[in-house]
Amino acid sequence: MKVHHILFAVILLLVPVLLKGQTVDDAKKWYLEGNYTQAKPVFEAEYQTNPNNAPLNQWLGVIAYTEGDYQKAQKFLEFASQKNIPESYLYLGQLYTKMYQFADADKEFAKYERANRRNKEALAKLTTHKEYADKLKRLINRTEDIQIIDSLIVPKSDFLSAYKLSTSAGSLQPMSNFFRNQPNNNQILFVNERQDKIYYPLSDAVFGSKLYSMEKLLDNFGNEKRLSESVNQSGDQAYPFVMPDGLTIYFSSTGHGSLGGYDLFVTRFNLATNSHLTPNQLNMPFNSPFNDYMMAIDEEKGIGWFASDRFQPKDSVCVYTFIPSSGVTLLESEDVGYLTTRAKISSIKDSWKADADYSSLLQRSHTATAPQRNTQRDFTFVINDEQTYYTLSDFKNASARSLFSKAIDLENQLKQLENDLSEKRNQIAGDANPSLGTTILNLEKETENIFKEMESLKFRARNEEIRNSF
Repeated sequence: MKVHHILFAVILLLVPVLLKGQTVDDAKKWYLEGNYTQAKPVFEAEYQTNPNNAPLNQWLGVIAYTEGDYQKAQKFLEFASQKNIPESYLYLGQLYTKMYQFADADKEFAKYERANRRNKEALAKLTTHKEYADKLKRLINRTEDIQIIDSLIVPKSDFLSAYKLSTSAGSLQPMSNFFRNQPNNNQILFVNERQDKIYYPLSDAVFGSKLYSMEKLLDNFGNEKRLSESVNQSGDQAYPFVMPDGLTIYFSSTGHGSLGGYDLFVTRFNLATNSHLTPNQLNMPFNSPFNDYMMAIDEEKGIGWFASDRFQPKDSVCVYTFIPSSGVTLLESEDVGYLTTRAKISSIKDSWKADADYSSLLQRSHTATAPQRNTQRDFTFVINDEQTYYTLSDFKNASARSLFSKAIDLENQLKQLENDLSEKRNQIAGDANPSLGTTILNLEKETENIFKEMESLKFRARNEEIRNSF
């Protein structure tokens, strides 16, 4: 009996040893295939018994780097680099670049270059990473002097809870709240102050997500339009926010020369060409080698927000609160270290002005709504990039006022016609009367004509106002 127990115990001890080499070999194969999920637990188990194995540290470092666990990646890759594992030089150089440690990155890249001086493919790969590091260095010299007054780390799934917008700034909400059939994929939809226009992304399996708008027609939203191709280029476009002028739109994109993941961009709608201008990439510290998204500016509160997952755990994001400015002011300093700390937002206090009191702004930023101005708004009519009218009395030119007044009358007629059309369409579902179909066709034609005439009057009113009042 005792012999059987001893044999069983010996077998239990031998099984891991017998399987050990095969299991690690399988993990190496998975690693080389890019199947890090399967390889990782095997490597981690092996690391427990063999932590000084240099290749093992290299493999675990690369896996941690691809997962965004940079602290763990640094530990493994630095060990592998010290043990002269050539591939670790490249990954450690990339990691140091993302951490803004450019001198350290240059050293690792130089070691990789020496180790691969006859490998053209490796040197081509190195060139790409060195160019990226050089690009980040240049952008640090264009870091904006913005005052970041608060930061809040929140779960990515609930990051909108940090945005306390005034009613006048519009609202943000998950797309799944608005479109009931939309999967809960954390995509965000913007609704303007009047709640008659929305902006949102739609995903395309081939071309990525693109931005669209939709207007309220009676009680439902419709007339879906894809934003200009100047906005919807390659990559994913998402996280739209439109300023009250109806022309300026902030959004995030993985294209447009993004530094890595999502970057923040801004563009304006050009009334003359009926399209958006080429988007401008925001400077550091708004953008970084990480995901930066969901810029929102509340003019009534004098506060802005943006989110970034820089240096954050996988499931978390930091939402920064800042003071918007009317123009771009770059930091003026010869101290590269200071510029770097401001660019990466090492400490928000670095951006504070001497003796500044941000308490009232902080209180406003944590308040869900702010008192609204008692401004009469009968409509919103954009005249140009600087002027938006809300009442007929805003018009300075009598002819332009008259034209727009006629457009309002047609708009009211259009609403009534659309009501009639909606009723007739509901009736036709249970009525086979052929005359009803003819009536619907006539109403649709009349609606189309009135809409065209209304838009023409608005166009003429805008031109008349600009020509005679500015």
